[in-house]
Amino acid sequence: MTQLIILAILVVLSAMLIVYSLLPDRRQHEEKILRRMTGRKGEVPDLPIVDQNRKSAASQVMEKVAPLAMKPVMPKSDEEMSTLREKLAQAGYRSESVVRVFLASKTMLGIALAAVTLLICWTRGMEVQQLFGFAATAAGAGFMLPNAWLWMARHQRAEQIRNGLPDSLDLLVVCVESGLALDAGIQRVSEEMRHVHVELSEELQIATLENQMGVPRAEALEHMARRTGVSEMNALVAVITQAERFGTSVSKALRTQADMLRVKRKLKAEERAQKTTVKLMLPLILFIFPSIFVVLVGPAALQLYKTLGSGSLGGG
Repeated sequence: MTQLIILAILVVLSAMLIVYSLLPDRRQHEEKILRRMTGRKGEVPDLPIVDQNRKSAASQVMEKVAPLAMKPVMPKSDEEMSTLREKLAQAGYRSESVVRVFLASKTMLGIALAAVTLLICWTRGMEVQQLFGFAATAAGAGFMLPNAWLWMARHQRAEQIRNGLPDSLDLLVVCVESGLALDAGIQRVSEEMRHVHVELSEELQIATLENQMGVPRAEALEHMARRTGVSEMNALVAVITQAERFGTSVSKALRTQADMLRVKRKLKAEERAQKTTVKLMLPLILFIFPSIFVVLVGPAALQLYKTLGSGSLGGG
């Protein structure tokens, strides 16, 4: 039984690693987009032609299996497909093939977990109803695993962008107050934050390139807010749009927004610090308190046992 459980865990982990390896490298894909839009080739070296044309065996198999595997979980409407693409973009994956890989992984993981569960239940001699019940539960869990991964990826990337906003806004305020235009300031911030806050820098670069290609600034910033899925970014875009529309000072609006984001980040850090005490209760009760109890009470209990044992023998 233990060997079968280990086998099931290994099968699930192998399937998840294979699917994750088939996902396109989002950093490399974004660099290709930036190169294509700007026409610059010196900053990011182009991949060799052999590496571009060569595909692994897993990728070739995935290209053949994906169209069939994604049919059972295909979104029913264009709106659902757009929502899925938006969620994947918020996680940092904008390639055309990532939707196909994501949908196919749901079917593949569900089938893999169901097969492993059927094997385990069959070796244990379960009845047919129980066997198919456990298999259906495992298939549902495998079906939901990619959704859980997507939620965690979106949450992690949004948190990184949220943490980089106050510092980036401070630098943007300095750029605007020193005489740079807002577009030039955003471009400069994206270049300076490239090695500190990578995700935010990439989003600012894409917004700058959209603006250079003729997209209005307000629309480009709205696209950036939609790609990130961060509420603070939506508020920042609204502040910049209103400042430009009513003719108020953009630098003052950005400074106020930066101060508000910094206070919000501080409050969130304090909230996490307060939650630490509650989170430590479980490991304290399960692991630390029993050890302390054994160390403190153990010698006294042994001495009491010896004393009572010798007293009973002497009285007898």
